[in-house]
This record gives sequence, structure tokens and C-alpha cells, in this order.
Amino acid sequence: MSAEIVNLRQARKQKQRQTKAKTAESNRQKFGRTKAEREADRRRRDMLEKQIDGHKLDGPATILPGDD
Repeated sequence: MSAEIVNLRQARKQKQRQTKAKTAESNRQKFGRTKAEREADRRRRDMLEKQIDGHKLDGPATILPGDD
């Protein structure tokens, strides 16, 4: 009748690690995006920023004499 000696602190930490790993896996499935999806979003955002920048007016508005 030899009982296995268990360090309770280590057992508790191991259980916490397993719980965190399970939660992390769930979050990856729920919120994660593939690299291709992130790259596509980045390219689309860059394209839209270039389009917006192309429609901006250059410099501050000039005031003509007599327009008081």
C-alpha cells in the first residue's frame, strides 16, 4: 500500500495551466483570423487610405485680398 506523493502546489498550478490552455484554444477558434485574412484587411485598408488621401485638398485655404 504505497500512496503516490503529490505536491499540491504543483498540482494546482498544472490544473490552472490546463484550464488556461483550454480557454486559449476556445478563444483562438472564436476570435482568431488567418494570416491571409489579416493581410487582405491590411491591403484593403491601405487602398482606402490612398483613395482618401487622393481626394484631400492641398494645404490651407488661401485668403484673397478683398474677401474680408
